[in-house]
Amino acid sequence: MKKTLILFVALLIGSTLFSQKMITRNGELKFDATVSGAMDEVIGTNKTVSALFDKTSGDLVVLGLVKSFKFKSPLMEEHFNENYMESDQFPKTSFKGKVLNYDSKSGNYEVEGDLTIHGVTNKVKTKMAVANQSGKLELSAVFTVKLLDYKVDVPALAKKTLAETAKISIKLILENK
Repeated sequence: MKKTLILFVALLIGSTLFSQKMITRNGELKFDATVSGAMDEVIGTNKTVSALFDKTSGDLVVLGLVKSFKFKSPLMEEHFNENYMESDQFPKTSFKGKVLNYDSKSGNYEVEGDLTIHGVTNKVKTKMAVANQSGKLELSAVFTVKLLDYKVDVPALAKKTLAETAKISIKLILENK
């Protein structure tokens, strides 16, 4: 009985130490659709993003709730959720893809996959910085998207304050699962 318990504990510790999956529940997404030269910035930040990264395969899955984006102005946040993102109808945004040629070293890699916003999924590809920090892994990237590609309509009245192209920045600090 003791040998079985010791073997079980050893296997449990070993699988934890050599786990290839990393996770976070407090990643950050930043949505920036600021018009160049405009007085008001259109920047929303979501700091409750979940992500799972498999170091062996390079698979990366990121999920954020649209209503978790916070803006400087409550009115801007309301417009974002009700008029543009329709967050009651489309509550989540996600990315499912792969860090290409990932080899467990810090550096710059390409990431590609499916980005879903406003219920619309498109293929995307961009650069991703990867940094190893004290047993944690930091991933960061910026996706530039056309809002119309995701059926997010920018009304004529809003074109002076809301850009037709948005930058979506992602920052994840992942720990072993």
